[in-house]
Amino acid sequence: MKFLLPYFLCFISSFCFSQQTEDFRLVKQYYNQHRSMLGQEFKKKFDAEKNNFHKASIRNDYLLFMQKMDSLENVALTAVLLKTKNLEDLGRLNLIKTNTASQASAVPSVITDKAADYPGGINELRKEVSNLFYLGGVYSEVKTVKAIVAFIVEIDGTITNVEAQGENFTFNRQAEIAIYSVPKRFSPAVINGNPVRYRFRLPLTMKLED
Repeated sequence: MKFLLPYFLCFISSFCFSQQTEDFRLVKQYYNQHRSMLGQEFKKKFDAEKNNFHKASIRNDYLLFMQKMDSLENVALTAVLLKTKNLEDLGRLNLIKTNTASQASAVPSVITDKAADYPGGINELRKEVSNLFYLGGVYSEVKTVKAIVAFIVEIDGTITNVEAQGENFTFNRQAEIAIYSVPKRFSPAVINGNPVRYRFRLPLTMKLED
């Protein structure tokens, strides 16, 4: 179910990477706060209403509002995804220009003392990704969609360079957003007592309901 490969490259400042993944969390925090405030207002209105027909109408309005909120959040997260990928691409271009010799000698290895790991293990990571995944942003005529998501766990446990490979572009995009948005840091891989960058692959399969 998983394939792990240590990935050596020359050092890049972790601040930029941390800030990028933080952008995803800030967007989610912003929309969760607004969901909470709207939920409280709708509850007040619902509790004050005595007519059952009007109560049903308020409930439907609430559900519609939450759907719109989910869609708006996804637009914001997609913008953050594009920004993050652009920054990572620029970082790689700068790395090629300034550290060509160092990069050429950095060879991937399969030998590790300790693999990178998510708190709670692979099942907890899958659970987090499932909870963060926005199915409303996936458009597919087939009911089962798959992708393999590859990413790098940096030496500080943050995630960078997320790339989803699958036949459905919209599923790939939502998978990348979900991975960047996981709330906890990995424990980094270790070789000879030193933390190293690590290549992680996570297969994802989801069934879409009608």
